[in-house]
Amino acid sequence: MTRRITIDPITRLEGHGKIEVFLDADGNAESAFLQVPELRGFERFCVGRPAEEMPQLTAHVCGVCPAAHHIAAARALDALYGVVPPAAARKLQALYYNLFIFEDHLLHYWYMGGPDFYAGSSAPAPMRSIVGVLAKVGADLGRRILGARKEARELMAAIAGRTIHPVFALPGGVSRPLDPETVRRARELAPGLVRFAADTLESFRAAVLGSGEYGEALSSEVYRVRCHSMGMVDEAGRLTFLDGALRVVDPQGGELARFQPRDWLLHLAERVEPWTYAKLTFLKAKGWTGFTEGDESGLYRVGPLARLNVARAMATPRAEAERQRLFDALGWPAHQTLAFHWARLVEALQAAEAVEALAADPDLEAREPSQVRTVPAPLAGPSEGVGVVEAPRGTLIHHYATDADGLLTAANLVVASQHNAAPVQISVRKAARGLIRNGKVDPALLNQLEMAFRAYDPCNACASHALPGELPLIVTVRGPDGAVREVIRRRESTEDDGADAGAGE
Repeated sequence: MTRRITIDPITRLEGHGKIEVFLDADGNAESAFLQVPELRGFERFCVGRPAEEMPQLTAHVCGVCPAAHHIAAARALDALYGVVPPAAARKLQALYYNLFIFEDHLLHYWYMGGPDFYAGSSAPAPMRSIVGVLAKVGADLGRRILGARKEARELMAAIAGRTIHPVFALPGGVSRPLDPETVRRARELAPGLVRFAADTLESFRAAVLGSGEYGEALSSEVYRVRCHSMGMVDEAGRLTFLDGALRVVDPQGGELARFQPRDWLLHLAERVEPWTYAKLTFLKAKGWTGFTEGDESGLYRVGPLARLNVARAMATPRAEAERQRLFDALGWPAHQTLAFHWARLVEALQAAEAVEALAADPDLEAREPSQVRTVPAPLAGPSEGVGVVEAPRGTLIHHYATDADGLLTAANLVVASQHNAAPVQISVRKAARGLIRNGKVDPALLNQLEMAFRAYDPCNACASHALPGELPLIVTVRGPDGAVREVIRRRESTEDDGADAGAGE
């Protein structure tokens, strides 16, 4: 008889998800799956819309990463219309986007990932939250955590019209110049954001790297996936969130590919599995190899750790020093999944340093509409455009095609959590097999299992595009008689405590 453990819902992520773990006759984890049980369908209902609506429309895909979709859509429209925004517009978008990276990374670290480190996996459920973090770090740092996010978000709203669902990026630039008061506030606040990012890293080193529990988990094979890495770099090979080439390195760090965003279809492909609404991507050069690790695997990871692996350096000096510190400790390239949290803080520091530099740029003082937007000419016929940015969770691709009237005939959004979807399955499976032995399960252990996906900071609402996506699982299991068979597993009910240790079926 087999047993099943269901974690439904999984917690501290954007969107919905569940984990199904299937045990063998001895109570050891045999297989595990993270399912995305919701379908958003943005790609389909964008078809037929005017292309110029896409920056505002796709900003509603998700309330956590609207800025990434907004700017990726604007970049796709720049390519579609063949228009180059003025330098001041690019810098305004970069200022806004680096504020977003800073704020979003710290949101995940302190609110979603932080409870695992500061409160601990065995803490009572109410304390595995920002409440537990604040109880651990104290009132002074707690006020700074809340205050830094508030300052960054208010500045984002002043630039983009609103904090969530921005409205300022257009094909060819932005809707209006910055007012002098917003420029002054940006210059005034930026040094404090750099200090807070640096202090967060210091807190991580003292409270987290110094923790025996985290150190053990960080180095454990249970939380390690050896696969390729992909991220965006500038012409010098430095990490960039906007306007670069995509670079792929193999598990040893050798360059496998480097290509412009418009050429993504030459290098990447998508597939669907019947048990999830999230599409999965793989490298065309390797082909689909299933949920496998190693040099010959077609899988790759994106996001903070992958970007650090891919980049030859960070773009700012203090962040580069921290990147070197990470690799001195972990080796390069690093494949420790829990190191995504560390890499996230290195990137937050680069974003804060970039905000400080951009805020001081005299181009922000542009006052004429023509200085912040080049109005595109009407389309001469059917057109196509690709926009790519590095979202906090990894590479985000927007690919649009239109008819001669500028109405969308196709839209494809390839989000970070799709690139990571297959590696997440490996992470969850390895964690389940390493943690669940002899049928012994408790809340702390289940939270340790959730840590395997939480490090990626997945955004399942963004990723849920594929049809069909049926929730029943067809799983190969070995029965008590040793025979191998395929069975369909369905979740019939949701227990109040969110975890079902299950009886044999």
